[in-house]
Amino acid sequence: MTWGTFKEDENKALPSHREPDPRYEIRPGDILVSRANTEAYVGAPVLVGECRRRLLLSDKSLRLKPASNIDPRWLVYALASPTVRRQISAKSTGAQESMRNISQSALADVELLLPPAVEQKRIVEAVEDHLSRLDAAETAVVADQRRAVMLAKRIIISAVPLPAPEHWQVVTVAEGGAVDLGRQRHPDWHTGDSMRPYLRVANVFEDRIDVDDVMEMHFPDELFERFRLRIGDILLNEGQSPEYLGRPAMYRGLPRDVAFTNSLLRFRANDGVDPEWALLVFRRHMHARRFVEEVRITTNIAHLSAGRFKSVEFPIPPIHEQLQIVASTKELLSGVDRLAAALAKARQRAVHLRQALLEAALKGQLAKQNPSDECARELLEKIETEQRGTSLSRRGARRSPVLAPRKPSGQSAGFQEELPL
Repeated sequence: MTWGTFKEDENKALPSHREPDPRYEIRPGDILVSRANTEAYVGAPVLVGECRRRLLLSDKSLRLKPASNIDPRWLVYALASPTVRRQISAKSTGAQESMRNISQSALADVELLLPPAVEQKRIVEAVEDHLSRLDAAETAVVADQRRAVMLAKRIIISAVPLPAPEHWQVVTVAEGGAVDLGRQRHPDWHTGDSMRPYLRVANVFEDRIDVDDVMEMHFPDELFERFRLRIGDILLNEGQSPEYLGRPAMYRGLPRDVAFTNSLLRFRANDGVDPEWALLVFRRHMHARRFVEEVRITTNIAHLSAGRFKSVEFPIPPIHEQLQIVASTKELLSGVDRLAAALAKARQRAVHLRQALLEAALKGQLAKQNPSDECARELLEKIETEQRGTSLSRRGARRSPVLAPRKPSGQSAGFQEELPL
């Protein structure tokens, strides 16, 4: 269950010795709610359209069965509105923010504004009209984001052409600089008198070192000097998923006095090789999947050994040309970065607009109201009558979670009736 989408193929099979219980079979028109999830998704609703038979509810989900006078599409939009989402978040429990729970009784106690039945349909039509245009705009933005990523890759790959121009040197990585593998981690070194910070794969991203989660290990002084980083050192992921193998970043002085582990390779450029040029070469090799040609794969992780890395070609233009290419490439990539930032901001605006749209719909501000519509109080009375009949026909049986109306404190007519789920 994700926002607005029911994916029937995302399921698991019952064990062969278990018989399915037909009471828990999912049917078209059901509203399913995520009972256990992260805070952002707990209570997330989805309307089931057409679905195959023998799909069952799990204990991580709840089913809402709207009364006959409640438009299920309207109810899903109401449940997804910020006002209701805040109620669900406040009523959810769980010590960990990564997993929250909403009980059936807590969900049944959530309150929302109930419009007349005919107005529910007008609201749904207005919401879907606006959302269809918003979806189209978001689709275009996502496509532009993918194009921006591909444009950055093309800029990087074209900056370091291979085969190289005739006046360039093409040597191996080992001939272009010194290559070292970091220190191996060991439980015995998690404590000691000389605890020093070190970088690992989790810290090294493309052209960026993340310093938010730097760990420490016991490094005697002599050993620390061997693995200590200098400004201009290039670090590359030794083990990664294939598309990120050899992901490089330059150490630019932060964090200070730091070493590295054997999950990383270090390249220290020789004289005549600008470290920024070396970084650009390695970014080119990563995006061109050159490093993948040298890997060995264990499970889902690809490994680039120091020996194979040393044998990879390393083009070296004259130093003035290195500096010129690096500068022009940075300028082009900065333009792509500005475009990517603008696109990310547009997607964020779309999220806020979607929330504002649902909030306006829930408050009756999106569709025109008609004084001749049946008032919500009469609708509530019909639902109560319907549920009394259901309760009598199922006396002694546990009632499925349905819309359970309760008399509001204020008996105003029209849209302002409050309806607990």
